[in-house]
Amino acid sequence: MTASEGKNLHLIGVPEGAEREREPEYVFEQIIAENFPNLGRETGIQIQDVERHPPPKINKNLSTLQHLIVKLANSRDKEKILKAARDKKSLTFMRRNIRLTADLSTETWQARKSWQDIFRVLNGKNMQPRILIPARISFRIEGEIKSFQDRQKLKEYVTTKPALQEILRGIL
Repeated sequence: MTASEGKNLHLIGVPEGAEREREPEYVFEQIIAENFPNLGRETGIQIQDVERHPPPKINKNLSTLQHLIVKLANSRDKEKILKAARDKKSLTFMRRNIRLTADLSTETWQARKSWQDIFRVLNGKNMQPRILIPARISFRIEGEIKSFQDRQKLKEYVTTKPALQEILRGIL
């Protein structure tokens, strides 16, 4: 995990033009105030930077929803906001639903992607695999949930389980 990754939030679905009158920082503060009135007042959340990003695919027939990447001064603020968002379940801004997620670095996305082949095989065997944040894989085996941070640790574990060794033959 990179140093800045631990402090970034990704807001998806902010209506275009919401920040025309004000800076993106103001928009983020309004979203916090509208959805978590107590959180903003109690914690004194410090914003380092807010960047505006267009969505990955633009449909010219629909109004564009903006993405905001918010860099906070510390990761505890990010965790408080994410917990409050999970508890609330539905966030809005200007009467539109928005989503709030942790923003992950490119390195983390690549590490998560490296688990996909193993994930598919384990899923096919009904082992309930999950790719966890930032880039771990977990699955159920013999009634236990096992979690691995890298392929080498998984390889070492697989050598102790002949059935799993057979399932993952050729992938590891």
